[in-house]
Amino acid sequence: MPRPLLRVALGVLRWPPEAVWRATPREIAAAIAALRPERGPPLARTRLDELMAHHPDE
Repeated sequence: MPRPLLRVALGVLRWPPEAVWRATPREIAAAIAALRPERGPPLARTRLDELMAHHPDE
C-alpha cells in the first residue's frame, strides 16, 4: 500500500491498523474524498461582476 495512503488512513482518518490493512486503496481514497467539501462549478465572470456591484469595496 502506498505510504501516503497509510499516513492519511492512520493519521488523519485515525483508522486502527487492522482496518487499514483490510481496506483497499480505493476504499481509503473514498474516505479521503468524503473529508473534502464538494465544489460547484467555477464562478462565471458575469456573476462575479454582479456580486462586486452589489457589494463594492469601501
